[in-house]
Amino acid sequence: MDIKENYFAVKKQLPENVQLVAVSKTHPVSEIQKVYDLGQKVFGENKVQELVEKYPLLPKDIQWHLIGHLQTNKVKYIASFVDTIQSVDSEKILLEINKEAAKHNRIINVLLQVKIAEEENKFGFEIAEAEILFQKYIDGKFPHIKITGLMGMATFTDNENQIRKEFTVLKTLFDQLSRSKPLQTLSMGMSDDFPVAIECGANSVRVGSAIFGKRDYSI
Repeated sequence: MDIKENYFAVKKQLPENVQLVAVSKTHPVSEIQKVYDLGQKVFGENKVQELVEKYPLLPKDIQWHLIGHLQTNKVKYIASFVDTIQSVDSEKILLEINKEAAKHNRIINVLLQVKIAEEENKFGFEIAEAEILFQKYIDGKFPHIKITGLMGMATFTDNENQIRKEFTVLKTLFDQLSRSKPLQTLSMGMSDDFPVAIECGANSVRVGSAIFGKRDYSI
């Protein structure tokens, strides 16, 4: 299938209330433009340098989401235009985003990334840490930040029960925090597991290879 067929095949599986973040990392501007021309306005990138290079070459009404691990010294490069940073995994990075957003007189949307997978190499807050930080947000500590929700990645496994269990943990935390201050976005699920994520309550999914195809790194 080509990109157009892939895109509409994915869209067909999404309920109306589920946001699609088209993950365009490693894919060229020409392919992102193709997906944009099909009506897609929300794209996700993993690396700041790649996002900064693509941003000026594509339509300005794209909502860019940074979904990869973010270092504090890179925040300044995207603070003027990024719509949402999904990968906030420490108070230090949140403070830096708040500082850089203030310089541009902006409020930047962020998601708290919570570690739900068993894999050691996954980033994210422990549940207790996320609860503490969310309370600081409610208390007004980050005036140039809007915490709109949570993001998580399940373990890379074929065990659907385990994936479902991990997604359910994040949905439970989402509901719990929303009782203090309503959250809008529960971002979980990628190309291989987004249907399960939606069943577990996701209303935003990050889909790359199912749309763009597998990247040929030999090119």
